[in-house]
Amino acid sequence: MQYRTLGRTGMQISPYALGTLMFASAVGNADHGDSIRVIHKALDAGINFIDTADAYGDSEEVVGKAIEGRRDNLVLTTKVSRPMGEDPNQQGASRRWIMTAVENSLRRLRTDYIDLYQIHRVDPTTDVEETLSALTDLIRSGKVRAIGSSTTPASGIVEAQWVAERRNLERFRTEQPPYSILNRGIEREVLPVAQRYGMGTLVWGPLAQGLLTGRVRKNQRNDLSRAGFFKHLNDERRIDIVEQLIPLAEEAGMPMTHLATAFAIAHPGVTSAIIGPRTTDHLDDLLAGIDVVLGDDVLDRIDEIVPPGTDVGALDQDYRPPALESASLRRRPLGERAAA
Repeated sequence: MQYRTLGRTGMQISPYALGTLMFASAVGNADHGDSIRVIHKALDAGINFIDTADAYGDSEEVVGKAIEGRRDNLVLTTKVSRPMGEDPNQQGASRRWIMTAVENSLRRLRTDYIDLYQIHRVDPTTDVEETLSALTDLIRSGKVRAIGSSTTPASGIVEAQWVAERRNLERFRTEQPPYSILNRGIEREVLPVAQRYGMGTLVWGPLAQGLLTGRVRKNQRNDLSRAGFFKHLNDERRIDIVEQLIPLAEEAGMPMTHLATAFAIAHPGVTSAIIGPRTTDHLDDLLAGIDVVLGDDVLDRIDEIVPPGTDVGALDQDYRPPALESASLRRRPLGERAAA
């Protein structure tokens, strides 16, 4: 396994990171023992970066059990800000919640420090200075080594960098955006901005959350369990693109999973792609592709099918700014809409 420097943190991480959402009992593997075996196999293969979140059900607890005795040999990241209950203050990026949430994550992970602590989703109700101030205190206390953001618009990345500089606060060292052959929108601004500020980029969804596994075909029954509640997994536009990619993978002599993951880590702005296997078979398939290198001819063909900077449909889990969520923020009162 080759390793890449995570932005300017100095930390060396594997080009494939182990995502742990599928180790949460409610949505993935209900067998903790089996999940722990998958984690151990990934670590034995050289993957040294584990990504989890407090909102992933009991995933942090599974990870905590799995890394006992191996903590010092891996880079561990978790996230905060997604809702953790009905209480409106058990979510977001306020100092009040961050200070509580980090203690909960440390306890569940059975560790006394987190290598990378990320804001899971943008919190438009909290001043970024408030968030960075709280995270800076966590770094100075030794509970956190570095901080990052996730699914943040380019403008938000720039604002956070400026605030950190002007207020002498720790700055976000990483960004975790969605990225796959089907969702290349971050190539326009997010990746260039992250590169400009020396940030590491940890992309999620390289397999388009199942669409790029080869298991989803046009006019065939979709057996993905998540297809029942994610609209983008039933988007005909996305499936039509998959039908064009499958013969490309066959011509290149590789399964779709290898084409998709190799594409994600080929971009110079991407540090690591987060894979999310649920079973050892899933992990074995992905590990079999760690030596795959996509030539310019294959990447050119992908560019023809999905032009650079293009998103084919929108991900359900992507960040949507308030102005897109609330019509009242896009429409003047009736009495003010006329030009005369």
